[in-house]
Amino acid sequence: MLRTDPALDQLCIDTIRALSIDAITNANSGHPGLPLGAAPAAWALWSRHLRHNPKNPSWPDRDRFVLSAGHGSMLLYALLHLTGYDLSLDEIKRFRQWGSKTPGHPEHGETPGVETTTGPLGQGLANAVGMAMAEAHVAARFNRPGHTVVDHHTFALAGDGDLMEGVALEAASLAGHLALGKLTCLYDANRISLAGATDLSFTQDIGRTFEACGWHVQEVEKGNDLDAVDAALATAKSVADRPSLLIVRSNIGFGSPKQDTSGVHGSPLKPDEVKETKKTLGYPSDEPFFIPNDALEQMRTAVEQGAKTETAWSDRFEAYRKAHPDLAAEFERAMARELPSDWDADIPTFAAGDKPMATRKAGGAVINAIAARVPELFGGSADLNPSTNTALKGAGDFQSPALEGEREGAVGQDWSYTGRNVHFGVREHAMGAIASGLALHGGIRPFTATFLMFADYMRPSIRLASLMELPVIYVFTHDSIAVGEDGPTHEPVEHAAALRAIPHLTVFRPADANETAAAWRFAMTHTGGPVTLLLTRQNLPVLDGPAAVERGGYVLADAQGTPALVIMASGSEVSVALEAREILGKNRVRVVSMPSPGLFLKQDEAYRDSVLPPGVWARMAIEAGVPQGWHRLVGPLGEVVAIEDRFGASAPFKDMMEHYGFTGAQVAERAKALLAAYPARAQALGEVLGTGRSSS
Repeated sequence: MLRTDPALDQLCIDTIRALSIDAITNANSGHPGLPLGAAPAAWALWSRHLRHNPKNPSWPDRDRFVLSAGHGSMLLYALLHLTGYDLSLDEIKRFRQWGSKTPGHPEHGETPGVETTTGPLGQGLANAVGMAMAEAHVAARFNRPGHTVVDHHTFALAGDGDLMEGVALEAASLAGHLALGKLTCLYDANRISLAGATDLSFTQDIGRTFEACGWHVQEVEKGNDLDAVDAALATAKSVADRPSLLIVRSNIGFGSPKQDTSGVHGSPLKPDEVKETKKTLGYPSDEPFFIPNDALEQMRTAVEQGAKTETAWSDRFEAYRKAHPDLAAEFERAMARELPSDWDADIPTFAAGDKPMATRKAGGAVINAIAARVPELFGGSADLNPSTNTALKGAGDFQSPALEGEREGAVGQDWSYTGRNVHFGVREHAMGAIASGLALHGGIRPFTATFLMFADYMRPSIRLASLMELPVIYVFTHDSIAVGEDGPTHEPVEHAAALRAIPHLTVFRPADANETAAAWRFAMTHTGGPVTLLLTRQNLPVLDGPAAVERGGYVLADAQGTPALVIMASGSEVSVALEAREILGKNRVRVVSMPSPGLFLKQDEAYRDSVLPPGVWARMAIEAGVPQGWHRLVGPLGEVVAIEDRFGASAPFKDMMEHYGFTGAQVAERAKALLAAYPARAQALGEVLGTGRSSS
């Protein structure tokens, strides 16, 4: 890697600092403290260790760099611009402005070279763990003796705030257990957070904490000592059987009048303070956005070096292709996120006369049928495989081969990174963030599984995956008050509605085994964001009807002619709607299965009107959860049979459904009341709207 004389190195470091604070001051918004303090460590990594190609940010065997402390985004943008990525100086000058490639926190897909969206602290480190897991698995799957085509490192830069967050420590614990030797975290330990010194709340011995989690830990006492950081990075890369933590003691806001104070964490320097900072650093000009030619020329050598590194890998890959053509084709297919042509050939179908089946059980049959033909399907649960039915049969466990036989429970086990079942442990938050890292790395189609109740633990990770539109599949079982005896602590009431509120997240609550299979088909082919499947613990009848799940909702059972009433429902309540229809009269009632209301609302108007006729305003929606979201579908004259202002209870699920009003007979009675009140309500609405007549 790049070696320079100390003076030129220092100029490069100070150029990163100056460009960062100029952009922040110009925007009058941002976080100058981290770029000023962490620039030496970042430059040591980028100039001497990071294998990357600025002209091809998606090169498969590049090292990954994650700025977990995303508030320090200008540090990353400065590095990207100065080393030759497609990020112009004009974009740097537009930092934090509308439509720029330099948003306030790094966003994957918006800026070339940004590996993941960060900002919510701790998430980036957990993403990096996922990337390192992906590297280990893809390498184990594809590398062959004499042909190493997957061999790269993952680096994260984290701050004090990152390591205060529980998600980071959850992920660090799993990374240590998995012995991810190609993962290194640079901990920018400046002892200052936004509210003051970290001594106010954070006196934990992080080094000993990470050692206890199985990490190799080093400490660099002086963060400005480039050679010390370089040596520590070299040592970290040589430790193959453990992830590495480098505790780099830096000075937040180095060189500024606010150095070592919380005042420089998240507030821009004033123009006179910028000039004073540059003077203290000995920077050659106080002109805004000045970049010395010597520094730029030196930093842009990354373009030539990166091209050579990628070319060498491409030559190795071509040799690999000749030796292992089928494997090479599989590698390219998986990295391109393309499915095998016959990927869904074995997905089971279910007949209406089949024995009732929980959708979690149906999901287990479907995921295994897919996994047999999609070898990159990879994931697991938060210690709940027996309950979520998501274990991939015969696919092995993802574990470190270096630890085979060394731990209790490993005796006699074939531990390998080739395994596809991930034991995340009871770490839902990290599980979600790690799944994002798996997807971002490529070559893997990740899934996770837990009870729907615990979606709250994962929500920040799901939100970021949705923001990035990543192809992650979240399986949530035990989806309603029908969980029963476990009681309100384990019965989700508001969770489906909360997930549906997240943009770019497609939420399915299938009504039976066939809808579950169709939802899995959608999830595997969808490219516009993650997909969640909300599945039942209790058995449900297999329904006799089309499963147009890809449209979000469809007519399951119809009336003769124009229906007097439309009843729509999701999940287990669809069979309740059918029971109510039998009581009310088949010829009068249309039943609509609505496994994904959000997806249904994205359909064209003609399709929506064919399912929910505009002239039929006697509508009812049924869901054993909060009513939010359904009113848009039932309209001003409709009614939602839901759970309001209460949680679940502990009782057998059939008793639960009856006490909460979710039986066919109870729904039928409410429907009769709705139909009886409809003319008067319609007339009243017409008067309110000034029409003086029914709106029907």
